[in-house]
Amino acid sequence: MSLRMKNKFIKISIYSAVIAGLMWVVSCSDDVQQRNEFPALQPAKLDTNGGTWLPILLTKPDEFALASPIATTSPDYKLELLEIKSWQDKMSDDDKEVMDYWSAGVVLRWNEILRELVAKYNLAPVQNADGTYPVPSGTNPLAYPLFPFANPPYAARAYAYVTSAQYDALVAAYHYKSLYKRPRPSAVDPTINELIPVGDDYAYPCEEAVAAGAAAAMLQMLFPGEQDYIQKKLNDCKNYRIMAGANTRSEVNAGADLGKAVAGKFITRARNDRASKAVGTQADWSQLVANAEARGDVAWKSLESPARPPMLPLFGRVIGMLMDTTEVISNRPVPPPVVGSEQHTKELAEVLSYTQNDTRENYRIVHFWADGAGTYTPPGHWNAIACEDFVKMNFSEIRWARNLALLNISMFQAAICCWDAKNYFYNARPTQIDPNIKTLTGIPNFPAYTSGHSTFSGAAATVLAYINPANAASYTAMADEASKSRLIGGIHYRSDIEVGMQMGNAIGAKAVVRGQNDGADK
Repeated sequence: MSLRMKNKFIKISIYSAVIAGLMWVVSCSDDVQQRNEFPALQPAKLDTNGGTWLPILLTKPDEFALASPIATTSPDYKLELLEIKSWQDKMSDDDKEVMDYWSAGVVLRWNEILRELVAKYNLAPVQNADGTYPVPSGTNPLAYPLFPFANPPYAARAYAYVTSAQYDALVAAYHYKSLYKRPRPSAVDPTINELIPVGDDYAYPCEEAVAAGAAAAMLQMLFPGEQDYIQKKLNDCKNYRIMAGANTRSEVNAGADLGKAVAGKFITRARNDRASKAVGTQADWSQLVANAEARGDVAWKSLESPARPPMLPLFGRVIGMLMDTTEVISNRPVPPPVVGSEQHTKELAEVLSYTQNDTRENYRIVHFWADGAGTYTPPGHWNAIACEDFVKMNFSEIRWARNLALLNISMFQAAICCWDAKNYFYNARPTQIDPNIKTLTGIPNFPAYTSGHSTFSGAAATVLAYINPANAASYTAMADEASKSRLIGGIHYRSDIEVGMQMGNAIGAKAVVRGQNDGADK
């Protein structure tokens, strides 16, 4: 492993630990300290043709109408210019902090907010007195257990919906920016001070407000208990553009409204993608056991006490954004080695050997990639890796959104395909077969084959290598290490990680093909 990769691993690991720690001691409230470590965004390329890029869910860029802006000669517009000047004249230190924070990039910051919310809600419910387990309910999100339980499949879905909605909303925004050609406030009134890099593209609608409006609408659906927190973030994001002299109030409001409208289409899809039925019933769980035993294998069982139901065993039926359910089934991997077979016995012995001959380096690998309860999950880990690199590449807001959308729709599809395989084969983990295996990390509460970490990582590394080919070798090495961490940690067989990587790579390749044909590479 190169020195650059090791330093990067250490940096992201520290960052992950800090964020996860914060989520244990504070809620997502106004008291959460903002991080202003990134410079103001100055895109290397404005991507003014973004309105022609292929959206994910929209049928056309102008699917949602946006009225023409008020005239720059009108009294109302002049009042909006006065609002900018008034705000700049009385700007407080808190205002400056808000401006510094959001100027790093709106898509970046909403991705951070999403990761923080995932980490906060990634806590499994505690059992009831009778040994049963309550299920978070979206219809009563403030009751215990809080909705949602942001486990890895749920998180992958959330990352995909938020970033995809932002991307589609920005495609629409760039279309209207080119249509209306509204000049920046400073071009109308040269006495307006621009306190952040603005660029020379058009101002209506405000693209940052578009991305914020889309993200806020999606997050309020995904995390209904965080309405006030999300609304405050949205208001701060809108206001920063005005105080910075980059946009007027009507440009910002039009942008947020357009983003919310586009997000509405994604919300409708999310409510009908079958995720709400992924928990299943006792009859479903019993049938999974019977199916595994009918194939002559040992069925998976929860090793928690009392036993916990499997995590979202019907998530494989959720409708993804790269493959339909028929394609998921037709691409299901070959069966894992059956318990007692020569191959299984060999792989089981390998797991035991790793756990009995652990090293400090193995512990580092296992815990760096663990991404368990209280963290932003494996998909969030790959979002953090991507964002660190994207900051250095100075993408425009629409390219930020497009790249994160490609990354996250691939990991959402990876979650679906992986959970389909896990619960179709429903095979036991190594520790269930050999109690002498003592894992180096927690034992996930779902079947072994295939490895979720491996499938997520294969998909992510493939997409990121396409977006940033200069770092392709690093992404591959990271994915290999993430995958290996589950074997040396004692919770997966070699077949689990190798087939998982193959699945992830194939899914990532589908996202790459989409990227190559969406118009952004022209």
